Amino acid sequence: MSDKGRAGRQIETFLEMLSAERGAAKNTLDAYRRDLSDYVEHVGRSGVDPATVTSDHLREYLAAVQKRGLSAATQARRLSALRQFHQFLYVDQQRGDDPSTVLEAPRRLRSAPSVLTMAEVERLLAVAREGSSDAVRPLSERMRAARLNALIETLYATGLRVSELVSLPKSVARMRDDFISVRGKGGRERLVALGGPAKQALADYRALLDAAAPGLATSPFLFPSDADGGHLTRQAFARDLKFLAGAAGLRASDVHPHALRHAFASHMLQNGADLRVVQELLGHADIATTQIYTHVLDERVQAMVRDLHPLADEPKP
Repeated sequence: MSDKGRAGRQIETFLEMLSAERGAAKNTLDAYRRDLSDYVEHVGRSGVDPATVTSDHLREYLAAVQKRGLSAATQARRLSALRQFHQFLYVDQQRGDDPSTVLEAPRRLRSAPSVLTMAEVERLLAVAREGSSDAVRPLSERMRAARLNALIETLYATGLRVSELVSLPKSVARMRDDFISVRGKGGRERLVALGGPAKQALADYRALLDAAAPGLATSPFLFPSDADGGHLTRQAFARDLKFLAGAAGLRASDVHPHALRHAFASHMLQNGADLRVVQELLGHADIATTQIYTHVLDERVQAMVRDLHPLADEPKP
């Protein structure tokens, strides 16, 4: 088999893994296929392939991508694809090393805000929804995609700690109330709101779980797993979320379960929620813990003074 043929087969095997193990959507797989084919063609002009490239070859390719003027989101996805592809080759013992471990994102891809924007959260959700709605895909893959969508919808709707999220009881998916009771740190119970989109995402996921894995569906947990604890682990959720971030063109290091909890609190405050209400929803025992978000309040107060104070536009003497 030629080097080009072998590289093509490696790409297809990698994509099969993403589809089967991570529930990647067709659009995501198509984008990764284009990215990796472009990469293979580029390094092939230097007489190397994925089995023989070095870190320098990868850096040179990323620099070439940047020079083409591709969007920051596309560059981020290219980097994510390279890292995951070469990690796969290493784990699958098709290479004895992983040359992508030393790669860093180009400076222009770094995002200054420490909190995900509403648009970035919506982008994550849009990519997550793709995989569960494709009726052509195997049922198990659709179920995993629907699970990830349900996890993100629920986390962003409630601001739960990730440990609280993955250990929710399955009764949550059947509740008609708009609030659920959560037992948090120190055994303290609190009520959190569960909006319509999150409830629909949970219902869709549970329907697919019942069909794809009836044995797991009998578990008392909302997100059951064969793991020791009986439910999905925090680490597994974080891994899948980072993969999704790369597919959505976001910087993977900025996207993790706690980032969605931060986004929930920040966006609530930006839209007018009281700090004490956010404290209660997050389950903070002390308001001082919630006050890390006061920068959001400061920005809102400044905007209110500017827009509402009768003398805000008076010329200064």
